[in-house]
Formats: sequence, C-alpha cells, structure tokens
Amino acid sequence: MRNGPEISSVSFSTRVLNSLLGAISLVVFGFLDLLDFILCYVYRFLDEFLEENPTQCYCCKNGGQEGSSDGEGEEEMSETLRDRKIFFRENGFLGLKSRNYREKKRGKLKNHRWSDCSCESCVSWQEKGEERLHLVTNVPINGTNESVENAIFIHGFLTSSSFWSESIFPQISNPNFRTFAIDLLGFGQSPKPANCQYRLNDHVKWIEKSVIESHKLDSFHIVAHSMGCMIALALAAKYPNRVKSITLVAPPYFSSSEVRASHNALMKLAERRIWPPLLFGSAVMSWYEHIGRTVCFIFCKNHLIWERIIKLIFNKRDLHFLVRDMTKHTHHSAWHTMHNVICGGAKLQDRNLEIIEKARVSMKIIHGDKDRVVPIECSYGVKSNVQSAELRIMNGKDHNTVIFGREKEFTRELEEFWVSVLAGNK
Repeated sequence: MRNGPEISSVSFSTRVLNSLLGAISLVVFGFLDLLDFILCYVYRFLDEFLEENPTQCYCCKNGGQEGSSDGEGEEEMSETLRDRKIFFRENGFLGLKSRNYREKKRGKLKNHRWSDCSCESCVSWQEKGEERLHLVTNVPINGTNESVENAIFIHGFLTSSSFWSESIFPQISNPNFRTFAIDLLGFGQSPKPANCQYRLNDHVKWIEKSVIESHKLDSFHIVAHSMGCMIALALAAKYPNRVKSITLVAPPYFSSSEVRASHNALMKLAERRIWPPLLFGSAVMSWYEHIGRTVCFIFCKNHLIWERIIKLIFNKRDLHFLVRDMTKHTHHSAWHTMHNVICGGAKLQDRNLEIIEKARVSMKIIHGDKDRVVPIECSYGVKSNVQSAELRIMNGKDHNTVIFGREKEFTRELEEFWVSVLAGNK
C-alpha cells in the first residue's frame, strides 16, 4: 500500500505530464490550423482549374451544399461540418464566398474528383452504371425458401464487406441462414458519388434498395460493428416489425439529449490531443478538411502503389483485408460519413433506441474492455436505453480483437443468439 507522499508524487507527475502534453498539443494543432488554411486556397485553385463543377469546401459560407438541396435529412447534417473551432475560421480569415457554377442535373451520381483514385476497382461502379451497393452473399446449401433466415452484416469506418465475409462467413455452420455483407455507400467497391452528403438516411436508403427491396426481405437480423452500429439502429428503427434481432459490436453512443450532441461526439472520439497516437490521427482526419484530403490524395489515390511497396517490404503476395480496405474510399465519402453519421447521427440515437425498445427487438451488445477507439461507456449507454438488451464485456479485447482471433467463438455465440431469438418468437 502506498503512503501519502508517494501518491502525491505520482499525482504531481501526472499533472505535469498532462500539462506538457496539453502545451505541445496547442502548438501542434495551431500549426495544423495554419496548414489547413493554406491548403484551402491551394485546393480551391486546383478544383476550379481541374473540375467543371467543383464541390466547395466548408470554409465557404455556402459550401458543401451540393446534393442536399432537397432539404430531406437536414436534421442529420452535422453542425461539426461548419462549426469546428479552428483559429483562422473563427477570426474571419476563411469567410470565403462561394461561386456560382453551372448546376448538374439532380438525381444523377456525380463521378469521382481529380484527387480520387481512378483505378478499375475504384470506378467500376461508374462504368457499370450501378446504383446499388456491393454485396457478398452467403447462400445456405440446404434449407428451403420458407425456412431460410436472413442476416445483414454492416461494417464500420474505413473497412468493407470483407470485415465480415473473410472472417465470420466461413465459420457459419447453420444451413438455415442466408447472410449479406455490404460495402457501405462510399466504401469498398460500392458507389462513391461526389454529390452525396453521406447522411444516416442516405446509407439506410441504399441498404434498402440494394438488399431489403432487391432480395425481398420480409424479416432479417442485423449484425454491425463500430460506426455500422449507428446505421444498424437507424435501419432497425425504420423497420422495427421486420427486424428479429440486432447484434452490436463496439457501438458508438452519445446521448441525443446533450446540448450540441454532434460536437460532443466529435470531442469524445477525436479530441485535439497528440497522445495517444490513435487519438491524434483521428483528430487530424476529423478536424481538418484539407489536410485530410491531402492524406487521402497521397494514400488512397495511390493505394495500388502503396500496396506493392508493402508487399515488397514484407515479402507477401497478399495483404490483409483490413490493410486493403483502409484506402478503399474517397475523402468526400469518408469525411461526410464521419461527420454526418457518427457526429450528426448522435442527435437521433435516443429516438432510434426508443423505437427499438418499444418494438421489443432482441438486442445483444458486445464490447472489449481494452477498446481505445470507442469507449466502453458507449455500450453501457445503449444498455441504459434498452433495458432488455444483453451486454457482454470481453476481457482483454480491443476494438478489433473482440472479433478477430476468436472468429469461431464469435460465430457460435451469434448463431446461438439467433436461434434463441427464433425460439422465443414461436
């Protein structure tokens, strides 16, 4: 047992370290504010020169409005897109006026931008003229149409359908389950339109069109990880009588009742601090529109080159799907999904959970106690809104190892949960 002086010494050292990190963070983010300010003008010039109808940034007074003029889903637009506290914006240096460009016809998906990748895998949706999400379907070998149960798997941020199809699908042994893993709008091999705001409602509509309506699903289970949980809750709230169960793995949750719920979500997941490194990376990509676009230009546009380099360095023929998926998006799709789904969606979470609770939809929540991406308190928040939900805390597991490394165990738990729900509904 420590005595008083020892505890006081540790406490003092912690305060000094936190103060030092705070001071360094202030300097670093001050520099990043300046860099983003400069890049704003660089991209403004390049976009006007290289694009017929540029998508304006949120530094402009009316920027970022393309694709949302119908007014639908405005509640889901996050205030964090415009109201992020950046020095040069707050002091009027970035009060840019938007320019009038020739409008393109509404209803058509706008192609990729000059700073996006144009390789075959990234633009195949344009060439095929497809307006559906990319799906990976696991069809049961046995079972009739009457006996088959459907399950929709939704991945998280900066991943794809591979998150589920290459880890969980091979482990599914129940012949009566037909599973669908989707690439969310803007990710993987799905369309990545530049005139979409990637709101919660946009993601839900594309899942409806690509899975529920296309495959005529009268009922289904939902399994989701991380950011995908927010989309899963919105989908379930829209179809409470069709959803048989929801399994949420590491769900972000931020109370809708809090003032400035969107800003609260941003500060919880991407606080402007240099330590730990994961938090610093999240802050840079979430707070700085133009620095984030530069990172995507370097890595996402040139992902094939980086993949070859990594293969050469590590002498590997194939890369892990998590590495490949990190660059399978555009800056526009990732930026707007981050703000309009994770931050903007926070305003709707309590309402969605209330609908699900009233409909008595069976829910299971799984969270690793070592998760440094989504705080474990988020799962407790979901549980407090849906009292009937089953909450399981996995000791020693983080954001990904709550699934990876225990795929067989996770799949058995999932199938047992599905079977118990079906038995309880009979």
